[in-house]
Amino acid sequence: MKSLIGILSTILLLTGCVKNNPDPAWLEVTEWTLIENPDLVNIEGELSHNFSDAWVYVNDKIIGVFEVPFKIPILQSGTCNIKLYPTVRNNGIAATKKIYPFVDRYEITAELVQNKTLTINPVTKYNSYSQFWIEDFEDAAIKINTDPTSADTMIIGTDPLIMKWNRYGISTLDAVDSSWVAYTTQELALPKGEEVYLELDYYNTNSIVTGVIALSSSSAPKNNVNIQLNSQKPAEVKWKKIYLDLKEIISNSSGANSFLMSFQAALDEGDTDGVIVLDNIKVVHF
Repeated sequence: MKSLIGILSTILLLTGCVKNNPDPAWLEVTEWTLIENPDLVNIEGELSHNFSDAWVYVNDKIIGVFEVPFKIPILQSGTCNIKLYPTVRNNGIAATKKIYPFVDRYEITAELVQNKTLTINPVTKYNSYSQFWIEDFEDAAIKINTDPTSADTMIIGTDPLIMKWNRYGISTLDAVDSSWVAYTTQELALPKGEEVYLELDYYNTNSIVTGVIALSSSSAPKNNVNIQLNSQKPAEVKWKKIYLDLKEIISNSSGANSFLMSFQAALDEGDTDGVIVLDNIKVVHF
């Protein structure tokens, strides 16, 4: 709520500034482009993204956060340093907009001229020191284990009506195979007190719950339930991307020395079937 209030205040402030200063320079910013980083030691996987917003700084003064694409007035002119930071909706929450820590800012020095528009096409890439665990379903073996309690399993799909170029993981639920419970295969030693994210592309007509399983040599595994991805209507289903912030879960897992990502789904009440499709699953950390 505080973030939303701050954004609304910024919009009102800009509106007032234009009325009081009828000759601003204008800054137009298009949608973000994510490009390959050739200096990365680790494979970064498919370059899908959902950088929905940008934090804007002009001469190191914060202007605000805005949903891309946008056009805003700037009450400065002349040669200016402009910094744009790729921003995500943390855990899929629109009111919680956070600079994504694993990609580079876009920076340019350019001339701002009153009553003229400077257009920027921002480009970013993963930081060279980002670390990845990736399941993109391009290998023969799936890096996701099905739990013994699960009625359904996840298989590799290639239907071009769902995705034209890539393979993906798909689980189909019905009255018989009414649940899917699974977790990633590789135990990950993730840093506590540091940024850790789960990136996920999904296409679903059935809800799914994500989680993090904490593993310890001295106690039983603990599944920390995290974010639910709500179902989409079959007639309107589309691919979405979400960034799940795991820092708090990882940091609060006392005694855990490694982690697995977990997925749980039961056939939604009132439905006769449902589909869960996942791709480009990435655990990203420093």
